[in-house]
Amino acid sequence: MFEGFESGDVDVDGVRIHARVGGSGPPVLLLHGYPQTSAMWHEVAPALAETHTVVAADLRGYGRSDRPASTADHASYGKRAMAADQAGLMRALGHEKYAVVAHDRGARVAHRLCLDHPEAVTRAALVDIVPTRHVLGHVDLVLARVYDHWFFLAQEGDLPEVLIGGAPDYYLRRKLEQWSGPGAVFAEEAVADYVACFDTESIRGSTEDYRAGATIDLADDEAAWAAGRRVGCPLLVLWGDAGFVGLAYEPLTVWREYAERDDLVSGQALPGGHFLPEEAPAETIAALRQFLAT
Repeated sequence: MFEGFESGDVDVDGVRIHARVGGSGPPVLLLHGYPQTSAMWHEVAPALAETHTVVAADLRGYGRSDRPASTADHASYGKRAMAADQAGLMRALGHEKYAVVAHDRGARVAHRLCLDHPEAVTRAALVDIVPTRHVLGHVDLVLARVYDHWFFLAQEGDLPEVLIGGAPDYYLRRKLEQWSGPGAVFAEEAVADYVACFDTESIRGSTEDYRAGATIDLADDEAAWAAGRRVGCPLLVLWGDAGFVGLAYEPLTVWREYAERDDLVSGQALPGGHFLPEEAPAETIAALRQFLAT
């Protein structure tokens, strides 16, 4: 995977962030979701690298990046801290302005990047999410059953870590199966990377990510909303036609509420479930190429 890419670590204010870098041209940052690593972009990154400098990074707590200590307020895994990591990574690599393409938890980091670092993000593609504030403000029985992990992982104490730690390989593979569309096939080399990195500390770090989502992230998002802060760059919103996001929400309508103008938001459903870059790589690449070229 990632032929022609270089892998390395960058220290960002004392936190080591791991990234794969390849290609040349305008920079684009790729951010992964749960419970994956930057390896999820193994199909998309090389295609985008034909015309762009691609940086595929591991979020703090995931992959081969550092797993900072937990804090009582969960700020060490808040999206504000995660976004600062990625902004610092891109600056260290010499990129003051860049596009962001992000999936799942990484897309929540990208949303915060757009709010906290608007001078840096030129455009953002968000894959298979609606904003955290909207999700937690519209909880019903269907969401609670499909997004049960949001509430399980957000539990205080170490119960999620202990239970997942008893069968991490099974848990990770089960989630890939549960959230993907019918007939989805994942590259075993990529899954092996996810499993190898899903160790005790990553289980803790990724669980802290969800605890932050239900606490400090929600508070930060509410504050931004109350202050009238909205995303000011073009947004591409993609979701799976067999996934929960498209069935439960009107993704474009929701995201237009979080943008400065309706015309900044475009997007479409693509074939598959939650993991579009792996379930529908050709369609995902085509949509991203068109968006990044405009």
